[in-house]
Amino acid sequence: MQLDLLPSTRRGVLGAWVLAILTSAVGVQAAHASTNYVLTVSVERADALYRTNEEVAFNIRLSLDQQPVDNAEVHWTISKDGVPPTKTGTSRLAKGGGTISGTLDEPGFLLCSVTFQTPASTTLKALAGAGVDPLQIKPSLPVPGDFDAFWSAQKEKLARLPVHARLTPVKSAQTEIECFDLQADCVGAPVSGYFARPKAAKPKTLPAILTVQGAGVRSSNLAGTAGWAKDGFLALDINAHGIPNGKPDHFYEDLANGDLKDYRTRGNESRDTVYFLGMYLRVLRAIDFLTAQLEWDGRTLVVHGSSQGGAQAFAAAGLDSRVTFFAAGVPAMCDHTGAAAGRISGWPKLVPNGPDGRPEAKVLEAARYYDAVNFASRATAAGIVTVGFIDTTCPPTTVYAAYNALKGKKEIFNDPPSTHRVSPGAANAMRQAILKHVEAMKPAQGETSK
Repeated sequence: MQLDLLPSTRRGVLGAWVLAILTSAVGVQAAHASTNYVLTVSVERADALYRTNEEVAFNIRLSLDQQPVDNAEVHWTISKDGVPPTKTGTSRLAKGGGTISGTLDEPGFLLCSVTFQTPASTTLKALAGAGVDPLQIKPSLPVPGDFDAFWSAQKEKLARLPVHARLTPVKSAQTEIECFDLQADCVGAPVSGYFARPKAAKPKTLPAILTVQGAGVRSSNLAGTAGWAKDGFLALDINAHGIPNGKPDHFYEDLANGDLKDYRTRGNESRDTVYFLGMYLRVLRAIDFLTAQLEWDGRTLVVHGSSQGGAQAFAAAGLDSRVTFFAAGVPAMCDHTGAAAGRISGWPKLVPNGPDGRPEAKVLEAARYYDAVNFASRATAAGIVTVGFIDTTCPPTTVYAAYNALKGKKEIFNDPPSTHRVSPGAANAMRQAILKHVEAMKPAQGETSK
């Protein structure tokens, strides 16, 4: 892979998106109060999409009190989505602007980072990203030969354990629905969530939605579940760890700093002990519960989550044919083995490098059984994925590797100005895609549900 940078002083037209990321929150607030500097970098094209070996122009702008700053020096770095090859340099801006350029000779992403130090010694930072033939990004390693056999064995263990669902009524602000705390048996920790349904629902009439959580330690989300139920769903939100719901904040803080500290890398030396095994089995057990409800229409099941929740959505679609649609916002757990191909990996960067600088072999092998890329290759459900082009937590190269492995009907929402977050536009795209799928799944006139 060759990265060619062509610095220039050419002034370009700002693209449709501009984002300034200011480091050191306290220092930045002081900088704005005293100096009002604003640093931005943007890709010349609004869609930020290019072809292999095509020049990508990044436009830098610096202003003070909304006026261009002349002759300021900025430092810049352009990398292959955060990994080498990396080029760095400095540019002196003319009338507040300048342009640097780069090319990539393989499918992937370019990430441009620009910094400026104000006279008050506050560092401003801005990022921009560009996709280079992203639909051609391939998995860094193939699916393990016994991937299906491994997960079939895990599902058999789960099937031997009765669901034993316990529902405890909880209050909700929505008077037309009823809500419950759900506890259900699973391998290891139980499924723990909030379940909601419309009070007047008739048997075999409702689509079902399972919402799953991002990284961290917290209770299930009652308000979100109630909202989906109000919209006519059987809705279930489960927390990621099978822990009790509705406890005081300190309860979850203590877990995050204690028993669940660094859970993301726990047991990563073996596929049998990776922490996410239990998390993914809880997703399947939650589906067991939803599809056993009398009100389920027997045909429509959605799994929706972002970041770590997006990884769970991929796993659900790849492991369970009952899933008919999934929505994965800025998904984590994608392309764990990226380092094997000289690429970035997604959160939680599961595979460390050993003393020789190479990925640790045991962890690398175990990680392949928990990679969203490999679950994607087994998924038949339709789905939508969102991706931020300056997401350094779940980098776009990794997200596209998983998206490209999907075989079913799919769409991706490119979000060039977004870091690791679900923007309002991305959130709306996922919601509308879910509702569109539900509408399409409704029985034709005269047809009955299964």
